[in-house]
This record gives sequence, structure tokens and C-alpha cells, in this order.
Amino acid sequence: MKLFLFIFTWAILLQTVVFGQTNSQQQNASQPKDAPINVTITDFKKNVLVHEIVVFRSQLTQKEYQGMSQDNGQFSLRLPAGDKYEIFILGFKDSTSYNVLEIPALPANASYKNPFVVDIQFQPSKTFVLEDVNFETGKADLKPESFAVLDELVAYLNRKDDERIEIGGHTDNVGKPAANILLSMERAKTVMAYLITKGISANRLTAKGYGSTVPVASNATAAGKAQNRRTEVKILE
Repeated sequence: MKLFLFIFTWAILLQTVVFGQTNSQQQNASQPKDAPINVTITDFKKNVLVHEIVVFRSQLTQKEYQGMSQDNGQFSLRLPAGDKYEIFILGFKDSTSYNVLEIPALPANASYKNPFVVDIQFQPSKTFVLEDVNFETGKADLKPESFAVLDELVAYLNRKDDERIEIGGHTDNVGKPAANILLSMERAKTVMAYLITKGISANRLTAKGYGSTVPVASNATAAGKAQNRRTEVKILE
């Protein structure tokens, strides 16, 4: 997924900082403080989004913290204070950085009591191309470099276990249209069969061959033809 449409908001509760002078706080005054973070993920219609992975990357250390939304579209985590965090939502082999959350540093005898509230609204892409899924010329046999990408698709489908997908095969315009439709269908079926061998239910998968009927680039150049020869995944409603 190349891009996400999104709205991101956060609220810092002003009453979150509390002060105290316990022995344990004094002993740990030099240790990093952390803050509770409550995250909610929905689409633009306020429908909760399940099993979305959100990553917070520290600008100071580049360390990453992540959580996955549960059935209510929410999760919680804790992040060290005194840092800024880039926020990403993971897609399939892709992620988009779209905002930064700052958690101010705390005095030695203070701590965050109430959570930072992070509300994310976004619409994931419904289609994506399986880059590096390639076939032998004129055949439906997968080349070895394809398996790593397909295994990542398996991992994605295991995480998003409520999704159904269409696997679409596409060709360039070389050859007869009817033959291209047949070849693209056989290639889509090959990908589908691979996913099934890895444990993905056939009920979640549909294969379709489009031949050269849906180009994404001009077939007048070799580069355009290469773009048109693709395997595309579409998320079904």
C-alpha cells in the first residue's frame, strides 16, 4: 500500500502530571520516565479498524514501539518521556509516516498519571501490487524470488484474518487477447494455490485474469509493458 488517507489527532490531558517525593522516585530520578498512551483507530465513518499495527519511532534513539488494535479498535502502550515519536501505520510491505507525537520531559519527582490520547482516522488502500512476484515467460510458473513476497502476503492475511482478497493477474499486450486472459488467470490461480498451501482458507481467496485489459502504463515501451505485467491484490468488502 503506497498511501493512506488519514486524519490524526492527539490530546494531552493537562492533569496528567503528578508530583511526589517517594524514596523510589528519588532513587530512579536519573532513569527515563515514561507515559501511558491510549490509541484508537477508525475509518472516516468511525468504524473501528481491527489488527492494524501502529509504530512509534523515537527521534532520539530510533527505537520502535508498536501495538496492534484489538476488536474495539484500541490498544495501549507506554513511551519514554522527553522524546518525539514518528507515527506509522504498517501496510503490506509498506508504511506511511504522517505525524509526530511529542511527550515532554518530566521533572525528577513527577510522573504521568493519565494517558495521552491518540485518535487516528484513516482509510487503507484497497489494492496493492505484489512487487517481485514474477513468472517464467509465457508460463504460470513462479520464479524463486516470488516466494519471499508471497510469504509476506501470508503473514499479512494471517494478521488481517477477517479480510477476503481477489488475486488479479495482468499481462502486457503482446500476444492474442484471449491467450493473455487465459495466461493471467492461470498465474492468479498459481498465486492462490500457493497461499492455500500456506494455510490461507480458499474461502478467502478469488482468482481473476484480466489479460491486457487494465493497463497501468503505456505498452509502447518496455518499461510500460513491465509495469502492466503484474499481480494485483484487491481487498474485497
